[in-house]
Amino acid sequence: MADEAYTRERELIREFLQTFEGRDGSPHYRRALQKVLDRQSCCVDIDLQDVKEFCGALEEREELLDRITSNCKRYATLFAEEIDGLIKNLASSSASLSEVGEDDLDVFLQRHSDDIGERSENPAPEVLRRAFDVFFKPLKGTKSLKMRDIRANMIGHYVTFKGMCTRITDVKPLIKVACYTCEGCGHEYFQEINGNEFIPKQFCQSQTCNKKFALFIETRASKFAKYQEVKVQEMSEDVPIGHVPRSMSISLIGEMTRKLAPGDTIDISGVFLPRPSVGYLGNSSLVSTTYLYAMSVTPHKSKTTSSDATPEVLERLHKLRETPDIYTHLAKSIAPEIYGHVDIKKALLLLLCGGVTRTLQDGVKIRGDVHVCLMGDPGVAKSQLLKQIVSIATRGVYTTGRGSSGVGLTASIQRDNITSELVLEGGALVLADKGICCIDEFDKMEESDRTAIHEVMEQQTVSIAKAGITTTLNARTTVLAAANPAFGRYNTAATPQENINLPAALLSRFDLMWLILDVPDPDSDIELARHVMSVHREGRPPSTSFDPVSTSELRAYIDVARHFDPYIPEDLADDIASAYAGIRQVEDEAGSEATGYTTARTLLSIIRLAEALARLRWAPIVSGKDIEQALNLMKMSKASLEIHKSSTALRSDPVENLYLLLRNWASDHSNQFISASIVRQLATKSGLSGVLDACMSEYTALGVWVMDSDSNITFVD
Repeated sequence: MADEAYTRERELIREFLQTFEGRDGSPHYRRALQKVLDRQSCCVDIDLQDVKEFCGALEEREELLDRITSNCKRYATLFAEEIDGLIKNLASSSASLSEVGEDDLDVFLQRHSDDIGERSENPAPEVLRRAFDVFFKPLKGTKSLKMRDIRANMIGHYVTFKGMCTRITDVKPLIKVACYTCEGCGHEYFQEINGNEFIPKQFCQSQTCNKKFALFIETRASKFAKYQEVKVQEMSEDVPIGHVPRSMSISLIGEMTRKLAPGDTIDISGVFLPRPSVGYLGNSSLVSTTYLYAMSVTPHKSKTTSSDATPEVLERLHKLRETPDIYTHLAKSIAPEIYGHVDIKKALLLLLCGGVTRTLQDGVKIRGDVHVCLMGDPGVAKSQLLKQIVSIATRGVYTTGRGSSGVGLTASIQRDNITSELVLEGGALVLADKGICCIDEFDKMEESDRTAIHEVMEQQTVSIAKAGITTTLNARTTVLAAANPAFGRYNTAATPQENINLPAALLSRFDLMWLILDVPDPDSDIELARHVMSVHREGRPPSTSFDPVSTSELRAYIDVARHFDPYIPEDLADDIASAYAGIRQVEDEAGSEATGYTTARTLLSIIRLAEALARLRWAPIVSGKDIEQALNLMKMSKASLEIHKSSTALRSDPVENLYLLLRNWASDHSNQFISASIVRQLATKSGLSGVLDACMSEYTALGVWVMDSDSNITFVD
């Protein structure tokens, strides 16, 4: 850059910082600099949207924004240097610094200036005096790139992409300026460090010592910055089939640290830079790794609480809360493009709300998460429901049973690239802490890997004893599993345990188990076909009688509901106990034909479902209606598991079943005559058209009915 252009660029930056006005008409960045001077802030955020508005005023400024985004690191230094000069002017014209007080570094720099002054051969660099960092914020409406779209030609550019945080290191001090003191003459030296490594100075260079005395680092006079390394992996939907997900290292400096947690989905903006690999004896390698110097981090799905929500959002949520039958309305809003499954969607809605996690006085924790297992035939939208729940949840992780190992679900041991220490990298269940982990193809998991889930589902922790690391990680995760039958389609002649092929210890940990069968039914099949055709043709479900709630509003409503901690009053405790005892009695009478396992966990499941229903109403107390609806939902789930009984009985003698079907139709319609078309329709609807001729001839021979030449039948009294 030529000297004239360099000077003009500095003038533009100085003019922008001094003259740009905010929405209220006051100098926006002068206020930010005053906060830095008053020690109320440690960073100056430069919004690129403001730079764009500033550049739009005059033609000569038009290229400033492009130059910043294409050479971001250098322009961050230019902004910092200009801010240094403006802060000096503010400090000379105000008494802010004297009111705030001086820290140790200010006192040291003042003494250094008084003792040595301009005669110093190595004056203190401006970076040592700088008490702020400069960060650029992205333009409004910036579209996030895919991680694999960031190429080598973007080195040094300002980029924004979307990813999921998988590993975070501890915050460590990063040296920016090293201060040395001679142990002989007391002479002071400063060394500004810009790279990843540096060679410390060894001996004093003053004429008094003549390299006789060594230098030692004065840590209180050196400058350190907070540093944190983050590993971000690209989103699963951005990974092409057959490819391995890519990851990138993110460097967080200063106020950018401690903003992320493993499992967060984020939009991150910063400077894409190379990091030279250092070989043997400090020689640089020909190959460099890349990383992102972060300047802006935005959670992709932020939580909404009643305290930080805007008045407009709260107004919409309160209006939504007053909707009649809010329970069914919100349930139908989950994946409205999926036909039916209203009861299952209600269960998933309660899974999103969850119950109240309680910690007793002796330290025992009772989980509040509601675990749900969906099992049934292929092609009944189980996987689509799981994907929809991941998109609605504030934190959600989707994985499959066949592609997940026990280590991938819990935690693995990795070596830190910076400190070479062994660190734990959380798996899917740890990344979904305080969120939802959706596991598809649950039945395809190896038995040794599936045992890792037992502790997570009940104790909400992951215990690790590997490579000398013995610890317990939090995994306060809600598990939503989908399982296919063991042999293709569901075998109604076998029990659910035989079909799903899961151990009883694992099935009992699920609060609700739903069986979804693909049963042929002409009426429902026609409605399903119309629904699917409408979705494919118009991109939306057919016109319904209700207006579905958007995903963002549903997420906001649930986030506010989860801040309520309802409790069960004493007068309802006996009702829950009686209902639990009744369920146990029914199962005991069923004996070997029982379809589930009713244990003390079932009692806790009833309580959790009732608390989730109370949360859904934003109520502090569980009502009797909540308990009634929770019991009804649990009965519906058990009824779905008992379908195989009636199906088995129905198929034991299909000829007799068809006769009973025709007899019941005649009784219901008070008509002894049944036309041939109605006979064929009833046989087809019940799936018994294959035995129609045998039934007609057998019961005609028995004299039960008379059949004419057109196959119409008349019952004989």
